[in-house]
Amino acid sequence: MKLKLLEDHIRTLATLEETDSPLISCYLDLSSGPASHRDELETRFQILKRSLPPASAADFDFAAGRIAAHLNGALSPRTQGVAAFARGGEQPFWLCLEFEVPLPNSIAAGPTPNIYHLVELKDNYDRYVILLTTEACARIIGVNLGSATEQLWSSRPDLRRRVGNEWSKDHYQDHRRERTRQYLHDQIRSLDKLISAGGYGHLILAGNPRMISAVRRALPKRLAAKLVDSVPAAPADRLSDIVASTLEAFLQYEEQESQALAEKLIGQIRTHGLAVAGAHACMDALQAGQGDFLVMVKSFDPGRGWQCRGCAKTELTWPPPAACPACRKRRLRGFDIREELVRLAQQKQVGVEVVEHNDVLMNLGGVGCLLRYLAPASYFSPAA
Repeated sequence: MKLKLLEDHIRTLATLEETDSPLISCYLDLSSGPASHRDELETRFQILKRSLPPASAADFDFAAGRIAAHLNGALSPRTQGVAAFARGGEQPFWLCLEFEVPLPNSIAAGPTPNIYHLVELKDNYDRYVILLTTEACARIIGVNLGSATEQLWSSRPDLRRRVGNEWSKDHYQDHRRERTRQYLHDQIRSLDKLISAGGYGHLILAGNPRMISAVRRALPKRLAAKLVDSVPAAPADRLSDIVASTLEAFLQYEEQESQALAEKLIGQIRTHGLAVAGAHACMDALQAGQGDFLVMVKSFDPGRGWQCRGCAKTELTWPPPAACPACRKRRLRGFDIREELVRLAQQKQVGVEVVEHNDVLMNLGGVGCLLRYLAPASYFSPAA
């Protein structure tokens, strides 16, 4: 699946209208094989069904049956993770996404789809290009969501050895150096074309150390700025193994970028700048349209909150009251706070960054939001 298509699916899920029928969000790790999920899936469906009102049982069974039937069908042999979303009732919904990287096992039911794991996947597995280069050949590989999606081949022509016949040794060496320069130039020209056309933001070099070093020296500044790392590889290596080795390097680079954004947010908090921290402040900023980037620690899990469907009063506490204290209406909806923050961010087209761990951000509540602007109430500090 391409990143742009995943972004479109996330946007669809984030803006999906709620109904009275439960929507099942099913994430499964299939790296051990498709059969590994069946017992857990059935057990979890039984637990979820017992937790829902009896009136929802038929709609839930319809959605659960659709997921089970699809998973028992023909999945791609390369699939390692599945995200399925299903709802029955008067406004049925169905979406199943397959990935070549694992997803955490998580099966939930509620009024809205759980999209956090898709957003985290999009954040971690951005698109990048691999240039695999040796003296004999070059391969340019586009990697999208952890799998190879595009390949551009460039083979080096054989250098005919004519020393002692038509060429002197010096003539041959000069010709060889020129052919090597031309070979590198062809690789970089093809690389530049692919990156520009495909919108790739990052580059990893793979191959033997001598050729990697030569490519590094020849890269123009615009491509050198996209270079993440280099890894050893040989032409005979399997493509899946090359992608796996570069993925590890790329995920480390992504984490460094995430930490840099977290540090930027913390700096803004310390200087009373364009940032807020904590679930409630982030929720307010997103609802007001102030958010620019939502940054959260991976372990951030603040629990559940509720919102009044009448007056939109929102509280990040649980359990909810019998009636809204503001308007006295009893039409309250519960939500997972982390999922609601991510859903709001997607609705408002706010970026989301997930960091593995950050002590300072954890002390600030585990989540923060960089702002586009300060609200008028934030222009002044309260008097001492």
